[in-house]
Amino acid sequence: MKNKIVIVDDNANNLLLEKDLMEIAGFEVFEAINATDGIALVRKEMPDIIIIMDVRLPDMSGLEAINILRKDKNILQIPVVFVTASVLEAEKQALISIPN
Repeated sequence: MKNKIVIVDDNANNLLLEKDLMEIAGFEVFEAINATDGIALVRKEMPDIIIIMDVRLPDMSGLEAINILRKDKNILQIPVVFVTASVLEAEKQALISIPN
């Protein structure tokens, strides 16, 4: 059985690249193009290893989405990797301060 991973990214090219890399690494990949769908997908699939989350999404930030997910004790321990093309210093600090 493959480990599950959820990728949330609104950029089609980035999503394809991230998905391809994770599939080559042996993951079962689930994908969403906005935070709302990503939250629902994480809750449904309960990924084993990691959530790859874009910081800037069309409906809410990736940080807001993770803060929503972190309220669920079953999701709290799933590692998160944030991806973005650019991050302001305030955003960096907010991402670093997310509880594990």
